[in-house]
Amino acid sequence: MSNHNEKIALVTGATRGIGAETVRQLAQSGVHTLLAGRTRETAVALALKLQAEGLPVEALQLDVTDADSIAIAVEHVTERHGRLDILVNNAGVLMENPAVAPSAQSLDAWRSTFETNVYALVAVTQAFLPLLRQSDAGRIVNVSSVLGSQTLHADPTSDIWDFKIPAYNASKAAVNSWTLSLAYELRDTPIKANSVHPGYVKTDMNGGEGEIEIADGARSSVQMALIGNDGPTGSFTYLGEVLPW
Repeated sequence: MSNHNEKIALVTGATRGIGAETVRQLAQSGVHTLLAGRTRETAVALALKLQAEGLPVEALQLDVTDADSIAIAVEHVTERHGRLDILVNNAGVLMENPAVAPSAQSLDAWRSTFETNVYALVAVTQAFLPLLRQSDAGRIVNVSSVLGSQTLHADPTSDIWDFKIPAYNASKAAVNSWTLSLAYELRDTPIKANSVHPGYVKTDMNGGEGEIEIADGARSSVQMALIGNDGPTGSFTYLGEVLPW
C-alpha cells in the first residue's frame, strides 16, 4: 500500500505526446503516477526512463478499449494502492483525414473514434470510480478539445470554424456531455470532474502541426488534476480559461 500522504494518479494513453508529459509533470509535483499504455513494454520503457530522473512513476498496462485489460488494471491498482486520487482520461484517437468533406468520412472512422474517445473513456471512468471514492479528494480530468465546442463550431468568426472533422469533434462534445453528467452525480462528494482542452499541440496525432509545445499541452490537465477543494467541477477550460460548450 502507498503512503497515504502521497497522491496516486493514473494517466491513460501515457506512452507518448501529451500523456507522457502529463505523467512527467504530475510526478515532478510529487504525485505517484501510473503511466498507462496499451503495451506493457512501451509503458515500462518510459517509466524506467522517468524513474531514472528520480520521478515517482510506475508502469501499468491498460488498453482502454479492452474490458479485460481495464479489469486487470483496476485489480492491480486496488492491490497496490487501495485508492486512486487522480484519473486523467487522456487516451484518444483522430481517424479522419481533415481534407475529406464531413459527409464523406467513413462510418468506420466514426465507430473507431467513438470506441476510443467516448466508450473507452466512460468504461475506464466507471471501472476506477470505486477507487476514486476511496480518495479524500478525487479528481477526474477528461482530455477533450476546443473542437468539441458546439458554440464555436457555429460561429463563422471562430478559429475552429474551418475544422470540421465530424467524428472527432462529436466525440469530444460527447466527452464534455459525460463530464457534466459525472460532475452532477458526484456533486455531493469530494470528487471533481472536469474537461480540458490541451491547446493546439505539436504531437504525432496531427503530424507535428500545432502552435504550442507538448510541455504546455499537458499544463491544463495537470492544473485540473491538482485543483484544491475550492476548484471547479463540471467545467470545460484551457489553462483556467472557461471555454464555451
